[in-house]
Amino acid sequence: MSVAAITEALSKVIDPELRRPLTELGMVKAVKIVGERAEIAIYLTISGCPMKDRLHEDISKAVIGVANIKSVQIEFDVMNDEQRNEIKRIIRGGNEKSIPFARPDSLTRVFAIASGKGGVGKSSVTANLAVALAARGQRVGILDADVYGHSIPRILGMLGARPTAIDNTTFIPPEDVRGIRVASMEMFKPQREDPVAYRGPILHKVLEQLLADAFWGELDFLLLDLPPGTGDIAISLGQLIPSSELIVVTTPQVAAAEVAERAGRLAHQLKQQLVGVIENMSAFPCPHCGESISLFGSGGAAETVRRLEQLTGGSVPLLGKIPFDPALREGGDAGTPLAETSPSTQAIRDIADQMIKRSTSLAGRRLPLSAR
Repeated sequence: MSVAAITEALSKVIDPELRRPLTELGMVKAVKIVGERAEIAIYLTISGCPMKDRLHEDISKAVIGVANIKSVQIEFDVMNDEQRNEIKRIIRGGNEKSIPFARPDSLTRVFAIASGKGGVGKSSVTANLAVALAARGQRVGILDADVYGHSIPRILGMLGARPTAIDNTTFIPPEDVRGIRVASMEMFKPQREDPVAYRGPILHKVLEQLLADAFWGELDFLLLDLPPGTGDIAISLGQLIPSSELIVVTTPQVAAAEVAERAGRLAHQLKQQLVGVIENMSAFPCPHCGESISLFGSGGAAETVRRLEQLTGGSVPLLGKIPFDPALREGGDAGTPLAETSPSTQAIRDIADQMIKRSTSLAGRRLPLSAR
């Protein structure tokens, strides 16, 4: 029986949070074979690692049957500071601490979901787009940048979720049941009910830390749920990730067009790419007679598009109209977004498909080219 064979089996066990093999991360402390039993010692990044049971299960499955092993005994130890620093070096690819999405070689598409005012369903749209993207095999993260009005954890069924701290400068955002990684101010407060009372200059630092201190892993998409309006966070995002792209969410009310335009106007001033406009709470079919009902009027998104195209001198597409749908609201309250039978589902999927199609092209990309 070979220790090498067991070590080889452990190289196929992926840390569920860091998404790297245990052997690559230096988490295998020792391997010993006693008769038909494998005795394995594993390093954890912290003593209260929430994935300890998951690791125990994955290691046991990987090792039993290898080299005639019939049982596995696993002991856990905790890394020292030097080992944790090495972990950080590995997951950052040897780079100094920085915002990975701002680097020229980043392949993650960063979409900021914005609105001119609150109450248009921006957070619900953000969460449901993330779910739709994940259902299509995309690796997705959400940064709940609405520092004062954070609601993404509830919509995704993540109430009480906490990040895993590697040390005081690096943390791993938790995942929902679909594998969507989420960072939100709510996860750092002692109590959910506690208010966040930060003034302007601190908000920039908060956003920078949430982007740079988190280990997001390899993402195809990072969605940022921005606060409503054109405040500090929206400005800071344009400075911290200049390549980020903006989607404006509005409602069918024509009166909302002027307010929604402001979010797009700020992005234009910051030289961010305007991806398009989403009309939320659009006309929906009556559940009794099937007649289309425009509860909040009509034409708001079209007017927003017209204004933004006039501003930019280019095409700003209407990405889609999401019907007003009680099932969507109920799903968000229950932490189960994107109800499969809701009429809004197809509209959200269509928008997600457009985002994926956009991500496979070079449109809006800043290519890492240099002059010779």
